[in-house]
Amino acid sequence: MDLLNTNTRFLHDNIVVYAERLAAALPEKLGVFYFVNSGSEANDLALRLAQQYTQHKDVIVLDHAYHGHLMSLIDISPYKFRKLAGQKDWVHVAPLPDTYRGKYREDHPNPGQAYADTVKDLIGEVHMKGRKICAFFAESLPSVGGQIVLPRGYSAKVAEYVRSAGGVFVADEVQTGFGRVGSHFWGFQLQGEDFCPDIVTLGKPMGNGHPLACVATTAEIAGAFTANSVEYFNTFGGNPVSCAIGLAVLDVIEEEDLRGNATRVGAHLKVLLTELQTRHEIIGDVRGVGLFLGIELVTDREKRTPATQTAALVAKRLKEEDCICISTDGPWESVLKFKPPMCFSMEDAELVVQCIDRILTDIKAKDLKLEKEDV
Repeated sequence: MDLLNTNTRFLHDNIVVYAERLAAALPEKLGVFYFVNSGSEANDLALRLAQQYTQHKDVIVLDHAYHGHLMSLIDISPYKFRKLAGQKDWVHVAPLPDTYRGKYREDHPNPGQAYADTVKDLIGEVHMKGRKICAFFAESLPSVGGQIVLPRGYSAKVAEYVRSAGGVFVADEVQTGFGRVGSHFWGFQLQGEDFCPDIVTLGKPMGNGHPLACVATTAEIAGAFTANSVEYFNTFGGNPVSCAIGLAVLDVIEEEDLRGNATRVGAHLKVLLTELQTRHEIIGDVRGVGLFLGIELVTDREKRTPATQTAALVAKRLKEEDCICISTDGPWESVLKFKPPMCFSMEDAELVVQCIDRILTDIKAKDLKLEKEDV
């Protein structure tokens, strides 16, 4: 910051060096980068790219999805628009591929294919209305939907159906990118080495608190975006300081083996939470990968009834009694979500599980009947 900062009309090596580092971590076809300042800005630009490239407008999104706070993104975020102006006619909502609560569950022989076929059916309905698909837009691991890990094979089949309909596949990696899943650098890679989105959006961890985000796409899509001779310019997106910060974040991820840490600590935390599940009937499901985990609380394991108030009370008591901050998510706010800093340690994992164990034991011992004022 002491050295130099300018807007991006002035040339500086950092933006090229940073783009090259990102390109090395992504599939080869994703070789064009638009640097912006927030995940919402990245998702808005991804929507523009998709619409310009396909010359269509309609978008398919997952139920309970959230993609940002801009008006264009509220429109494609069921989590928000259902509480506001409602669903636009160009937005189409596919079922969330939730194998715990959804239509196709853990006992289904091929939930990935089954949920992908719901998207295929939805495309057919859109065509029946005389409309055309622009994009399928989804988080690589839906977070607001309840810390969901997409079933294997889902994204590849959806991409096949969407592309055959003239659309593109947009992967929102704003929360899940940069090694959080541990085994891979990007969440979409969990779907298999052969799967590659057409557009990927990056954000939150990219600048480790500094406002830095990006859209990565193909040369073909980028070419269509600029073919109309309308210049795309972003004053601070990709400025020298932001890119220096982005490079420093990549250095730390590599030098401190944060991906390896996410794998090791995440696996340990998941084992601890699974052991906790055997002692507490209220824990209906433990799911996730790396340092992207969730535990779903239920009042009845067989009926899978959401324990919304208990989840809120656990989060409240963790903060007040243990100075541990977590939050709830999912359609019924019944999922305790774990997305800790990438430097999260084995000791941290053990501490948080011990505290949750103590709180759940106390709630059970007192047979607390929760009232609204409790949370």
